[in-house]
Amino acid sequence: MTLCTFGYEGLELSEFIARLRAAGVRAVVDVRELPLSRKRGFSKRAFAEALADAGIAYRHVPALGCPKPIRHQYREDNDWSHYAKAFSSYLRQQTEAVAALAKSAMKTKECLVCFEADYAVCHRSIVARAVVACGGPAVVHLTATAAIPDAR
Repeated sequence: MTLCTFGYEGLELSEFIARLRAAGVRAVVDVRELPLSRKRGFSKRAFAEALADAGIAYRHVPALGCPKPIRHQYREDNDWSHYAKAFSSYLRQQTEAVAALAKSAMKTKECLVCFEADYAVCHRSIVARAVVACGGPAVVHLTATAAIPDAR
């Protein structure tokens, strides 16, 4: 079993869902604090409906999203190491959500979803690694054309 991560930046909804299906993803875990998007089809309700139509389950876990103050600080200073440290500190307080995800990801092929295309600078990678540390499966980062095993 693996836990995938995938960012929808630069993709149309149909392309994104086709990639999920090609990867064998059975459930999407939306790790955006607020599942809203300016990109058509990626706001919570429309996204959940489109995924359901494709046979993919959807659940939103706001506790695994990045809190607004941390996001805003990153927008101001663009300091990834500071962002990662602040988000990791926040995530250590979300033990129930991380443990629940580790448990479910061992039963079903799930994918953590967020906007950012580059998993190396997205909080979903930090979430995925916390899941591994909590006994979850190995992580694979999906891109539009590849599946990249997590290097950590």
